[in-house]
Amino acid sequence: MKQGSTLFLKIAVFLIGAPVLALCLLGLPWLINNPVNPDYAHMLYPIVIIMYVTAIPYFIALYQAFRLLSYIDKNIAFSQISVRALKIIKYCAITIGSFYLIAQPFLYLIAEVDDAPGIIVIGLVVVFGSAVIAVFAAVLQKLLQEAIKIKSENDLTV
Repeated sequence: MKQGSTLFLKIAVFLIGAPVLALCLLGLPWLINNPVNPDYAHMLYPIVIIMYVTAIPYFIALYQAFRLLSYIDKNIAFSQISVRALKIIKYCAITIGSFYLIAQPFLYLIAEVDDAPGIIVIGLVVVFGSAVIAVFAAVLQKLLQEAIKIKSENDLTV
């Protein structure tokens, strides 16, 4: 496979990670120090903690995606290490979705106080997106396992 197509995807992985890193380093600390309504600042703490905690599996998943693209460059995409990378991505997506599902009651409290029901929808979008990524990674993992199995059977017959 040409390295140009995977290079584009590797750049995309970095560009996907950059805003989240900026949010973790600049945005969330600013939000904690400058809440819109200081009377309700205590309700932000669980959500900010969940956002920081979910950044860890997010960056792990991005790293695994980068490694997967490197395996494609090295022509070892049909191997158990690729299956393992997809498995880790799947578990990271499940973890992120679970934490944001846990955050829903806190988002509900903020939506009630601030009269902003759209906050709940944003939380559900993250849960849904994580579920889609987890299912997609699981399907790719299963397909890759089957392809490796067929490849090993073909190698034995040749």
